[in-house]
Amino acid sequence: MSAPDASRIPRSSLDPELAARLKRDVDGLITAVVQDATDHRVLMVGWMDDEALHRTLTTGRATYWSRSRGEYWRKGDTSGHVQWVRSVALDCDADTLLVRVDQVGAACHRGTDTCFDDGDLRAVVLDPTERTA
Repeated sequence: MSAPDASRIPRSSLDPELAARLKRDVDGLITAVVQDATDHRVLMVGWMDDEALHRTLTTGRATYWSRSRGEYWRKGDTSGHVQWVRSVALDCDADTLLVRVDQVGAACHRGTDTCFDDGDLRAVVLDPTERTA
């Protein structure tokens, strides 16, 4: 599901200077990587449009756009697994957000601490002293 139809939602109050910097995908969304503010684990990845980012920046609670449900969702409203925002940073390309949170309860919809707990994929790992160009 794509981002919300602009005629069906209120105009975002996101700071116009910040909005002008963002590089969104074709659906008007920006990737949000969510990291635990204490232990730095990546907890999940979500999607935000301007309004979700505005809500996140102004309420202290992480808000996302659900591509599958086609609606905004604030983490923890139904599960109780709240994300208290500690900081939000924009990457150098202005196409990804890093949202650092204090996570209460599970971060993943499957009830696990992180969405990245299925085990590492096999990858060649090189010794840094033996790397060549």
